[in-house]
Amino acid sequence: MAAIEDGHVDVVGMWVTEDGHIRQELLPNGRYDEARGERTSAYTGRYTVTGSHLDYVDDTGFTATGDIRDGVLYHEHLVLYREPRGSGPTAEADSGR
Repeated sequence: MAAIEDGHVDVVGMWVTEDGHIRQELLPNGRYDEARGERTSAYTGRYTVTGSHLDYVDDTGFTATGDIRDGVLYHEHLVLYREPRGSGPTAEADSGR
């Protein structure tokens, strides 16, 4: 499970760049799965949350950081916005669209 305790920001869900090219899903088990364009699972790994700060370690050992400010995820050079729950490709597939 991701290190989400009292006082830590809830980050679980899908985070997307404004143009939709990068989609980063933060899973409740402390794993993440990032798609880039048509390339699904381009990057996968684990993350921890301390307050509003995220530390990432991908499956190759590469590390990165992120911070949530005003509901926006600033992940290195990326700016990602939380996608409302129940929207996006997974929700569409689940609904039969």
